[in-house]
Amino acid sequence: MSGPAQEPDRGDTQRHGGIGIGIRIGIGRGAPGGVQLDAEGSYRCSVTGLIFEVTGAARITYSLLSWSKYARLVEKPWIVGGPLFDVRCSAPAALGSIQFPHCLCLGDGGAGVAFKVLHVKGGGAAIEPSAEFSASHVKWVVSSLSPVGPLIHSPEPLQYHGAVILYKAVDEHPSLSFWVYLATNNDSFIRDISKTVKHSKRKFVQIEKPPVCQKLLQEGKKYRLICEPEAEITPEEIEFVDGSLLKLKSYFEVYLEKPDDFTLSLVEQDSDETVWKARLRERDWMHYDQNKNEQRRSTANGVGAKSLTDQQLLAIAKLLDRRWREIAIECLQMEMKDIEDIRAMEEEVNMQKFLVLRKWRDREQGNGTAEALQSSLGEKATYEILQKLQELSQLEGGGGRGGGSFPIQPFRSPGILLAFRNVRGITTGREVGAGSSRET
Repeated sequence: MSGPAQEPDRGDTQRHGGIGIGIRIGIGRGAPGGVQLDAEGSYRCSVTGLIFEVTGAARITYSLLSWSKYARLVEKPWIVGGPLFDVRCSAPAALGSIQFPHCLCLGDGGAGVAFKVLHVKGGGAAIEPSAEFSASHVKWVVSSLSPVGPLIHSPEPLQYHGAVILYKAVDEHPSLSFWVYLATNNDSFIRDISKTVKHSKRKFVQIEKPPVCQKLLQEGKKYRLICEPEAEITPEEIEFVDGSLLKLKSYFEVYLEKPDDFTLSLVEQDSDETVWKARLRERDWMHYDQNKNEQRRSTANGVGAKSLTDQQLLAIAKLLDRRWREIAIECLQMEMKDIEDIRAMEEEVNMQKFLVLRKWRDREQGNGTAEALQSSLGEKATYEILQKLQELSQLEGGGGRGGGSFPIQPFRSPGILLAFRNVRGITTGREVGAGSSRET
């Protein structure tokens, strides 16, 4: 939690994202999953790009959602224009507008393009007008709070800011296998991909390479992936569409017999222009494979870890401090709705914490171990929790690693990226926070 909020400078304004609104400079007290705004002004999240305009003090919480869950509510000619969020506010009347980031390139200033906002209400939805839009954002005047996200309609094929996301299979084979996803630069889309990979029967690790495409992706065009030296790539080509509403996302599978360095290039089929390119080296994934081998040796020695029991989870729950809801969202990838449902069902706080931990364990499908929990909590784990987890880890593994340290997990999904994680707001046109990097 950052220090006290600063009073906005009412003499300062900023034309933000091309939308002609005055940005009163202010700093909100940020926390994982939400932000406390203590004064009138407009505040931008450096992680999600959301911009909130408030008329007074308010605490805003929000979480990233999947469009596929609401696919039946999006009817033609409207299509997805950006990420979907569930937004809540402690003082709804104070939240005047929200600006949503979109993933489109609007040629000619967006001539002929129409933006609206899908507003999910109960089992249905309303398509509400947008106030205005810019090259990067869609502004919506708040009517009520529930899942909301931008829609777009255009008579011409749309062009998208794209991203290429890489995952490597972690297994015992010396050969290399990769899944390569072509996505819009839309957090909801990217989150769906990470969840799909995380819940695959195979183990994967994400390979960190610059993801942004250097050329716009166009709806309906075909793209192929090229590997040097040559590799087996399936399928040969993919026709690009925004797959936000689809549960199953298209991807290329790349297979190389020999684990040598190689280069991947995404090429537009019609023009033969390179859209994205990356050089992959063995060191990009070597430490994950070393960890995999270490874990396999431990299992062979009869010290494979087991999932935490209910009794053990309750003991850990009692050690979580008052920040437990923030930790659940940031570290355990819980949604705000999950926590609200649990709090509605159970009044006792320690039992609420326990139910959150149990939900995490069950979601891990057999990997809900002490080591996995410590890896998820990371630096948010207090000394007392670390001591308890190391004690439980030694019980699971018969003493195992002695030093009590934990191996790197083969794959950890970015999951839900909640706004104002390290952000206090905007000051003199610059995003400010305790740190600018995104932890995963």
